[in-house]
Amino acid sequence: MNKYVLFWSITVGLGGMLFGMDMTVISGVEKTIKELWHLDDWTHGFAMATALYGTVIGAAFGGIPADILGRRKTLFWIGLSFLISSIGAALANDVYTFMIFRFLGGLGIGASSVVAPIYISEIAPAKHRGKLVISFQLNIVLGILIAYVSNYLINGLSENDWRYMLAIVGLPSLLFSILILFTPESPTFLLLKRNDLVGAKKILSLVDSDADETIKRVLLSKTNSNNKETIFKKRYFKPLLLAFLFSFFNQLSGINAVLYYAPRIFEKAHLDESSALLQSAGIGVANLIFTLLGWYLIDRVGRKILMYIGSIGYIVSLSLIAYSFYSESFDFVPLYIFSFIAAHAIGQGSVIWVFISEIFPNSVRATGMAWGSLTHWILAALITNFFPIFTTLIGETSIFFFFALMMIGQLAYVKFLMPETKGSTLEELEKQIIIH
Repeated sequence: MNKYVLFWSITVGLGGMLFGMDMTVISGVEKTIKELWHLDDWTHGFAMATALYGTVIGAAFGGIPADILGRRKTLFWIGLSFLISSIGAALANDVYTFMIFRFLGGLGIGASSVVAPIYISEIAPAKHRGKLVISFQLNIVLGILIAYVSNYLINGLSENDWRYMLAIVGLPSLLFSILILFTPESPTFLLLKRNDLVGAKKILSLVDSDADETIKRVLLSKTNSNNKETIFKKRYFKPLLLAFLFSFFNQLSGINAVLYYAPRIFEKAHLDESSALLQSAGIGVANLIFTLLGWYLIDRVGRKILMYIGSIGYIVSLSLIAYSFYSESFDFVPLYIFSFIAAHAIGQGSVIWVFISEIFPNSVRATGMAWGSLTHWILAALITNFFPIFTTLIGETSIFFFFALMMIGQLAYVKFLMPETKGSTLEELEKQIIIH
């Protein structure tokens, strides 16, 4: 694989590490802030979900600066938003200040989930695109693991240990912002939005053995579309539906509820606080191992096979978790949770950002990616906000059984609606999916 493509993809993928860390460090502080600021279930859930409400805004509008300022500059500002958010939340002395800075971090998460996969999909050759876009997801799970491990190590150091858990995100945020300065702009952006043929060719000549053919293909897609058209047209109905349902099922698996409330779930299964935090770190390990497996397989067996494996794994593991809470037999709950995480990592976790970044044409890829991310983060915010409330109202058995039923729906989606995108250029996929 070309060394330039690899370095640029890994650098941009580091935005996923910030994404994963910022999203997950909150699991180590959720009990502390509830007790410290005397929060009721509603305020507690809202404080936990504030970053996710920020991701909704970031995802909805992340495509706009990506199309105006460029992918590279937008990623730089995303890094700074993570830096300011982590420091501000760590220094907060009341829940409202805490929520403001968590919301800012959420803006960065939402925008990065749009811009980073777009950049990587545009810079990567077709045969390696799956592996390279997955580097974003790989960094997300690496960030999740780092957050869980750091929470475990920091826990108990002092009465302000929760502040250190939040502040630690600032270090990789600063590194990301610096490294992104050494990354070039997407050649597709330069061709479509800047008409910069010389700049695009200079970058492509470093990474593409047939730069002229790639430029010709991208410019042809430009002549066949209107750059100013809205994505909400009949011809884009299929990719809009595919992205919406993919994101819908991603969150209706309950993945964010498990990631955000893992220590609480383990404590409900009668593990003490220290063991619960350690088991949460185990979630990060399982997530990383099976995402690596997904990374290895995605361009070999394709996107659909991974989604079949993940969907079946979801259904089995979620049903077992629900039954454990129903029967009050908790011995194997950690194993079932790890199995659930493994199913997510090799299926939805590996495929989501790859698939959504592939199915929209060049002219509306940023807004299409924003659409998929927006759906994803609205549901993530709602589930995270209301999970503690519904846990109190209907119990864990009903919640996890509901998630299992939703994954039967995902299995049907993969079987009857989802196209295979492995090995095709972005322009070839446009011809297959878009109604002309």
